[in-house]
Amino acid sequence: MTQQTIGFVGYGAMGALMGQNLRKAGYGVSAYTPSGKQQDADTPVVKTASALAALSDILVLCVPNDSAVFASAEGAEGFLAGARAGTIIINTSTISPEATEKLHDLANAKGLRFVDAPMSGSTPEAEKGELVMLVGASHDDLEAARPVLSAIGKLSIHAGPVGAGTRLKLVINGIMGATLNVIAEAVGYGLSSGLDRSMLYEALGQVAVISPHHKRKLAYAERGDFSAQFPTRLMSKDMGLLISAARSTHSFCPAIAIADQALALANKRHANDDYSALLSAIEKSVVHSPEPSEKA
Repeated sequence: MTQQTIGFVGYGAMGALMGQNLRKAGYGVSAYTPSGKQQDADTPVVKTASALAALSDILVLCVPNDSAVFASAEGAEGFLAGARAGTIIINTSTISPEATEKLHDLANAKGLRFVDAPMSGSTPEAEKGELVMLVGASHDDLEAARPVLSAIGKLSIHAGPVGAGTRLKLVINGIMGATLNVIAEAVGYGLSSGLDRSMLYEALGQVAVISPHHKRKLAYAERGDFSAQFPTRLMSKDMGLLISAARSTHSFCPAIAIADQALALANKRHANDDYSALLSAIEKSVVHSPEPSEKA
């Protein structure tokens, strides 16, 4: 059992579940949340990120985007101001490669250790401690962070130096989002062609061409359950990050660009629903609506 204290910057659905597993592993856990809300009775909430950093041996960042990272990092009340030299910063947030590099540089300037470790998995995996951690770090920093990563995930993939974890996460989420869009388009065709809805969803749940992750999304969509495991607003954000990163490397990603647009459209009405709500949006687009003459 360890006596180290972990401070979470951001403590939403994913962070709170990771915190539970870290407490089970023997860590003390505190949090800073921009809203000031307490997620569970076992996790004290500190008023500022700098105060949290001052009492933490390790900081875990779990916030939604680039701006949220730097709002919590910089300034007199940011965690960079309060962290002691040698503190390990583990960034599990999905942010842009440029933001990852900037944050790494800021941490180095303060004498802090930095591990780029976004995660693959949603709330079911976080609850079970079965996330896959995608790590960009030096060998020594990875080993220093490994006990924490092992408490919240089943596997840590060392993708390379800082920044490689972020880029690998964008690859994975691009596949996830683009594949769901292809499935949704095919479901739309199937329904508009007259296939029975229940039969269609059941068939797709049985065939090998659909991944286990997407079979789970299909099952939720079939019964109209879009409780957020991975909200559309975050998936849409990640697709946008990937499109921007792909442009900077002159990569050819037309299918991902189309999925980015589809998810951006779904985000207008389903921002806080699970991103599988894209299936519902496309289903609704193919439901027969009588022409004005038919209504008469």
